[in-house]
Amino acid sequence: MENLSRRNWLKSSFGLASGFVVTSSFVNHLIAAPASQAEREFFSIVSNGGKKIRLNSNENPYGPSEKAKKAVINILSEGNRYAFNELEDLRKTIASKEGVDPSYILIGAGSGELLVQTGIAYGIEGGRVLSSYPTFTLLMNYAQQMGAIWDKVDLNEKLEYNYEALLSAIKADTKLVFFCNPNNPTGTFVSTDIVKSFCVEASKKTLVYADEAYLEFLEPSMQKSMVSLVQNNPNIVVSKTFSKIYGLAGLRIGYLVGQPDTLKKIAKYGDTISPSQTAIAAAKASLGDEDFMKLTREKNAAARKVLTDYLQQKKFYCGDPKTNVVLFPAPKSAKEILSQLDEKGFLIRVWDYQSKEWCRVSIGTQEEMKSFVKAFDEVIG
Repeated sequence: MENLSRRNWLKSSFGLASGFVVTSSFVNHLIAAPASQAEREFFSIVSNGGKKIRLNSNENPYGPSEKAKKAVINILSEGNRYAFNELEDLRKTIASKEGVDPSYILIGAGSGELLVQTGIAYGIEGGRVLSSYPTFTLLMNYAQQMGAIWDKVDLNEKLEYNYEALLSAIKADTKLVFFCNPNNPTGTFVSTDIVKSFCVEASKKTLVYADEAYLEFLEPSMQKSMVSLVQNNPNIVVSKTFSKIYGLAGLRIGYLVGQPDTLKKIAKYGDTISPSQTAIAAAKASLGDEDFMKLTREKNAAARKVLTDYLQQKKFYCGDPKTNVVLFPAPKSAKEILSQLDEKGFLIRVWDYQSKEWCRVSIGTQEEMKSFVKAFDEVIG
């Protein structure tokens, strides 16, 4: 299938004109795709057995919250029923939180499903999609598979999105521009004023997709969402997820905020009710759990400092990460790092960028990060 035209193959096989349904297993396969040559080589061999400390998926090691767990247990008796009413109730709850009408909310099995649907909806038109790089690539990967050209703009020297360069890179046939703030894989954040100005200007030319999966890791005073722009602008959409600070990655639920006509264009490539009863119940319980979010932010910051202090000591530059993920140059062969860390019981990711290899490390508990720093130091000698 790799050698076929994905755009034509999907059209003929699934009838995209009438609606291709993106399944959660399909999305999971794409999310797990290697981000570097070292990963492609490493993933081709069998990992050593035993339980690993997973610092490779930006998961919350403290979640789900107790409220979410209780909600899941309480809803299990309804597992024989479709969750139409519960989904609509959650849509209203999210809409109230975001300050928009429920028609502005599209819920999916994680924001990953919605990213893929958007990639299909805009990639199948041909033309171009645009983002900085490295970033979370799921939308662009799939738009590219559908026939679009992916234009990439390098990050700045602080490992941040370069919004001025991104704006300048929009072409007449750019169908969509994507950004992730705070960014994955760098964890870096660009101020709200800069991002808001970019959204306003870029949306005059094309659709702007704002991925805010990691926004809640910032201090509350810094959590300024681009949702405030959606009400009066059909060319801006914002995705959020329950996979990160809420700790529901395994339950798969997220949402997209956009004007109804924009969401309809995206929604036709998804299922009508993809989140499960348990995911919906956990998400609703998590939304009001400010204590758990505050505790997670504090623990994450302390654990992140263990890693960034070590990197500073070693003079491995990582910018100013503010979430649960850190990117820094690999000090030796990335394939060797992956293999030797695996032997020591740790999983991380590796990215290729500017002809270099970079280590991406997710933040675990404070004890896990202390153990990781010790193991990593032994690996690099």
